[in-house]
Amino acid sequence: MTSSTPSSRARVVQWLRKTHGWIGLWGAVLGLLFGFSGIWLNHRSVLPLKPAAERHESQLRVGQAPPADSQAMAAWLQQALGGLTAPTSVRVEPARPAPWSDSEAPDSTAVMQPEHWVFNFYTPQRLIQADYWVGSRRVNVRHTENGVIATMANLHKGVGLPVPWILLVDTLGGSLILLSLSGMALWMLTRRVRTVGIVVLGTALVLTSGLALMV
Repeated sequence: MTSSTPSSRARVVQWLRKTHGWIGLWGAVLGLLFGFSGIWLNHRSVLPLKPAAERHESQLRVGQAPPADSQAMAAWLQQALGGLTAPTSVRVEPARPAPWSDSEAPDSTAVMQPEHWVFNFYTPQRLIQADYWVGSRRVNVRHTENGVIATMANLHKGVGLPVPWILLVDTLGGSLILLSLSGMALWMLTRRVRTVGIVVLGTALVLTSGLALMV
């Protein structure tokens, strides 16, 4: 009976070590990406690395019959801009009296500002913003190409990312949880004197909780 207990513990420890190692290997690349970008995001006000970006503007000419609504315009822009995915956000500003018109004039004589549509297409590498005033024959397009640092930050924050990438990042989050649990289990199973470990874990828990409540 006494000989079987160490054997069982040894098998559990061996399995935990293998599992811990494979989980760490799976999340190693994403962990490096999120580690570097997380440090920069946390200290971006003082670190010299700048999210360099290139910006340029262009115009698109709409046909004789412009899209009837913002949804039709979004579909047209997707094709006109090279087969983009659906816009990340669409802002529709209703028609209203122009800021320069006489505010005291009757509604029938007030100069009206047409409806305004703004479409944002986000990806980690770029931002494309299309600006259209209803009735116009042209769409103003602003292109912003991100540098390496800004792209890494957008990957970290999940800006403009497809569902497969989001699910892949979810596996990294799950890996971190499993690494934490398996690491604590390995510590408990391989250390006879556990007082130091319990003190370290308790201190980390208290500090994390305290700092989180102070934010």
